[in-house]
Amino acid sequence: MSKFTHFNEQGHAKMVDISNKEETTRIAKARSSIRVNKEIYQKIIDHDFQKGDVLSVAQIAGIMGAKQTSSIIPMCHPLPLSGVNIIFDWKDKNAADFELIIEAEVKTKGSTGVEMEALTAASITALTVYDMCKAVDKGMVIGETYLLEKSGGKSGDYKRI
Repeated sequence: MSKFTHFNEQGHAKMVDISNKEETTRIAKARSSIRVNKEIYQKIIDHDFQKGDVLSVAQIAGIMGAKQTSSIIPMCHPLPLSGVNIIFDWKDKNAADFELIIEAEVKTKGSTGVEMEALTAASITALTVYDMCKAVDKGMVIGETYLLEKSGGKSGDYKRI
């Protein structure tokens, strides 16, 4: 089992020293989702919200979230991101529910990975959809958020099965 690296010799939190790690291209993809009712789904696809285009605003929020990850997750290093992309896909759950699948991909060239940035981007995107649509229905459900894959770095590649 791997040793936790975010604790010092006294058992207290520390930021990991990455100064000796090799700089490589690193990519991470994460997924989240939000389940909405038919009325919200229709309003989103018809661009019928007074607050604006829900998916465009959520996409921008997700990108901003990726860029701010080190400000909200204490042990994350500030990273120069070279790219953030968020894509959406609708899934019909049944006649009354629709699920918006959110995939966030984050890239950098650096000494540490971007998994947390991808997870943050996916999460913030889902939260923004909720925020923009809550006036219609507060019963929306944000689904599981998880890492799909990552590449680059000493630990190698990972792909969720």
